[in-house]
Amino acid sequence: MFEFGRDLRKLFAQARESEDLGWVELIGVDLLAAEARRETTDAGRVSCARPFETESRAAALWREHARRSGAVDSLDRADRCADSLVRAAVGEDQTARAAIDKAQALMLRFDLCGDPIHLDRALTALDAVGRPRRSHAAGQLSSIHARLKTRKARLSGDPAALMDAAALMDLAQHEAGANDVELRLDRAGLALETGVIKRDARLLDQAGRDLGALVENASPDYRPLTRARALALCGAGLSALASVAGHAEALAQGRMMFDAAADQFTPDHSPLDWAVIQVLRAGDDATPLMLLNQAEGLTQGRGLIIGALVRERRVSREIALAEAVRDLTGLELLEARLRHRLAAAGPLDWAADQIGLAELALARHRLGGPAPAHLHLILNEAVLTARELGVPALADRAGTLLWKAGLEV
Repeated sequence: MFEFGRDLRKLFAQARESEDLGWVELIGVDLLAAEARRETTDAGRVSCARPFETESRAAALWREHARRSGAVDSLDRADRCADSLVRAAVGEDQTARAAIDKAQALMLRFDLCGDPIHLDRALTALDAVGRPRRSHAAGQLSSIHARLKTRKARLSGDPAALMDAAALMDLAQHEAGANDVELRLDRAGLALETGVIKRDARLLDQAGRDLGALVENASPDYRPLTRARALALCGAGLSALASVAGHAEALAQGRMMFDAAADQFTPDHSPLDWAVIQVLRAGDDATPLMLLNQAEGLTQGRGLIIGALVRERRVSREIALAEAVRDLTGLELLEARLRHRLAAAGPLDWAADQIGLAELALARHRLGGPAPAHLHLILNEAVLTARELGVPALADRAGTLLWKAGLEV
């Protein structure tokens, strides 16, 4: 008979001896933080038999906790672990692995908080160790290098850079093997994004096959987060294509995939993944305001990209609801609230609120109010801030409002 407490500890002990950290997908963020603290403490003990490997595991656990919770202190802990590994590294293999941990921490900070300087620093960390000929980490080096270059290519928007990044991804997957789930997700995401932009059926088909394989191979009982992230990408691709083609059935299928992804998450298991699903759902006005309020509560005050996107989507929904019932008083109160919090907002949240103020002014104008003043300046500042911080999704929202108002970026 399964004795929960004792047998769970036994399973964790076995998992800790494995190099595969896939088991952390089964535990919530609180238990994940406890595991990361335990590994960090063990790495600092004089009696630790393998301090380098233990600290590397601690760094990976802190990164995963930051990725799922958005905790800034977990990002900082992952950085400190990586710096310690760089100082302690001996030999070609450890030096390469320390550089990988450093680059992964910097890449995650970009993914969560923006600012392309983190990508540059990550590439510099990798360049410093070169390409070790006999290192077991060679495949990981190729993978992280390709993923960094892909992020740089997406920011540039250059089709040639995107194709070069895709070629790097293919080479890295050949070297790293099929077990590198993060590389496979990034590769499928790039094919999907490029396929939508270029209307390239071949790339879209490739992305669909890759994501389908990830969903099929990621059991909800063992890899629920991987499965949900792949489903969310599928839903995003279908929704984008459906919007372009005006295809109601495909839009409904995309919504079903978002729902299936959301079923794998709870706010206490992976708060940021759950919040991402709410933002994706909000694109077709399918998310209740209550859920966007909850997502905002989980993501605010930490300078997170997803926090700014949730903030903008929630304000947009609130404006739409007030405009639908011609609630001018509600719009005035919302404007006062937005202006009050601008002074304390970080750059991304500031850009999100500027977009909200512009959308509010347009709504009031549609209800018979005065034409909005300085709209072009307000939205262009928001576009500039979002682009400088490497958040094209937020810049696109501001650009869409400029287009609707008949203005140019």
